[in-house]
Amino acid sequence: MSQPITVLVVDNEPGFAALAGEMLERECDSIVALEATDGTEALSILEGRGVDCIVSDYELPAMTGLELLERVREGDSGLPFILFTGRNATEIASEAIAAGVTQYLQKDSGREQYALLANQITNAVSQYRTETELRESERRYERTLTALHETTRELMRAETKTEIYRVAIETAGEILDVAVAAAYTFEPTAGALECVASTRHAPELGEPEQTFERGEGLVWEAFSEGESTYYEDVTRENVVDSAGTVSRCELIVPLGTHGVVVAGCEDVDGFDETMTELLYILAANTEAALDRAEREQLLRDHDRTLTQQNEELTRLNHTNEIVREINHSVAQASTRAEIEATVCDRLAETDRYRFAWIAASDDDPPVPSAWAGIDTAYIDRIRDDGNCASEIALVRDVLESSTVRTVRDVLEDDRWAMRRKEALTYGFQTVLGVPLVADDRRYGVLMVHVAGADAVGEREREVLVELGETIGHTIQSVERTRAMVTDNRVELELAIGDSRLLLNRLSTHVSGATLITLEGVVDRGEDGIVLFVTAPATAELASLETAWASIETLSIVSESDDETLFEVTVASTPFLDVLRSYDVAIQMATAEDGTSTVVLEVPHRVETRSLVEAISEEYPETELVAKRETTTMQSARRLDTHLAERLTDKQFEALQAAHYSGFFEWPRESTGEDLAATLDVSPPTYHYHLRAAERKLVTMAFDGDSN
Repeated sequence: MSQPITVLVVDNEPGFAALAGEMLERECDSIVALEATDGTEALSILEGRGVDCIVSDYELPAMTGLELLERVREGDSGLPFILFTGRNATEIASEAIAAGVTQYLQKDSGREQYALLANQITNAVSQYRTETELRESERRYERTLTALHETTRELMRAETKTEIYRVAIETAGEILDVAVAAAYTFEPTAGALECVASTRHAPELGEPEQTFERGEGLVWEAFSEGESTYYEDVTRENVVDSAGTVSRCELIVPLGTHGVVVAGCEDVDGFDETMTELLYILAANTEAALDRAEREQLLRDHDRTLTQQNEELTRLNHTNEIVREINHSVAQASTRAEIEATVCDRLAETDRYRFAWIAASDDDPPVPSAWAGIDTAYIDRIRDDGNCASEIALVRDVLESSTVRTVRDVLEDDRWAMRRKEALTYGFQTVLGVPLVADDRRYGVLMVHVAGADAVGEREREVLVELGETIGHTIQSVERTRAMVTDNRVELELAIGDSRLLLNRLSTHVSGATLITLEGVVDRGEDGIVLFVTAPATAELASLETAWASIETLSIVSESDDETLFEVTVASTPFLDVLRSYDVAIQMATAEDGTSTVVLEVPHRVETRSLVEAISEEYPETELVAKRETTTMQSARRLDTHLAERLTDKQFEALQAAHYSGFFEWPRESTGEDLAATLDVSPPTYHYHLRAAERKLVTMAFDGDSN
């Protein structure tokens, strides 16, 4: 059935108006007739309901038909108006045309006039409706374009991709009048399309899928191909996997590498050319906005990076100035306590660090030994908490790893929950632990507290690590100087049961309860280390030179009825390497049944705990048996120092070898030829170096150089 046509028939004769309306309804089923007897009544009807066409007589009470036409045109310039009059048409034709009537028809007595009139009405209304729809379509299109332009400006003002997606999808849902619209962004890390914005004007369709994994569904296919795809009906058999579709009819438009826009409706082939074009325009504007936002984000990130780098460089320059001042100050310090106090004072005086303190490694637990910039209540709290303190745990971690450790935010770190109040009170969040080391020796940890979370950059940490090494070397230098003028020494007696220790291996090689004694060590640097070892005369050790890879040479220096003195050359051993790094001398070493008893002479400046730990790392079966304070004659100590300074390396080696091999005993336990072979030199050369060493030693003794 065609769309109804409402016709208002206006005639001053009520009977004729009703008759004319009835005849028109008979001629055309779609016509619905209304009657009015004058212009005023006709205008009242127009105000109350919609009318598609007016058929009016010319002669009307109060106003003519053409005057009624003028009033009608004031409200609707295009409404069909047919002049149906009994007057001669030629008399009013020009006036009617000038007034803008659609058609005019002269009344007569035949029925055929109503067929003609009905035809004129349907033609006029059809044209009027077409023109009206066209005008409305044009206006709607103009409004849509205006909205698109407004959306484009809004897209270009948006600062984030999320906001851009939201604006695009809201626009698609509103101006395109689609049932469902959704935007998916590509996440490279996950390799998936994730829904970032959606709108529904048809709730029965449900929510769009939240994620499309790689290779999943029509949306991923369109995105991977980079081509817009239109599906008139996704349920058709010839359409590939339709999983995850948002509606029955779908238009999918990729947004470059950013993602896709999907619009859908429930009607088959529900997108006309105009809707498709508008979505393409919207998608192109959205892609341009996303490109712009991405570029701006990269610029912001770059600017932020530059700003951070400039700030870090400023802090680094400031830190370098602080470190230079500290280096200058500690270089003039004469004691370890003075060094530690100077370092803490200089760091605490700056605006960069809240406060600083140092924990010495020879304390157990390693509590603060020097501090500045903080009151004693905080230091006492650390000491009272002991091993339970967060700070002590950090110090131990630094000592064990010999590397810098950072707590980036004590307010967020569960291990520092007990220090939340102190952190807020004293204004710190970042805590840095810097090892104080020198030649693999650990002297303690410098603890630095900084305002702000994660406030210390990598380069600043590197500078502070260098400062820690400088402090360690300064402490080492001060303690060495102090050791040269002090009589105090520490003797450590160790029991080492590790089978990898050479003395233990030698003691287990011989049968019975056999005592192996280390008489002396000559360190020849790159030429190896010579050990003088005494074993019972019954010990068979000569074959070990070829049997053990750890022994380079093994020879007999002297023999007696009870014991034999062997010279053993080795490349090096972990035990001797540790002693060398700590400036520790072997006072006595014996081995029996696979266990060695070693007495070490340790300078007072060396932290005994650190030394024992270093030996235990190489030989886990190490036990500290005794620790004794000793006093050495200062003159003898000075003589040792001057002797090492006055003798050449070759002379010192020759003197050591002669001493350890019993060359100075009577009768001699070794000969010059034996020792020359041991040191791999000719006998004349050995005797030359030995005599030179003896002459210098005697000169120092009688001329008083040792004083």
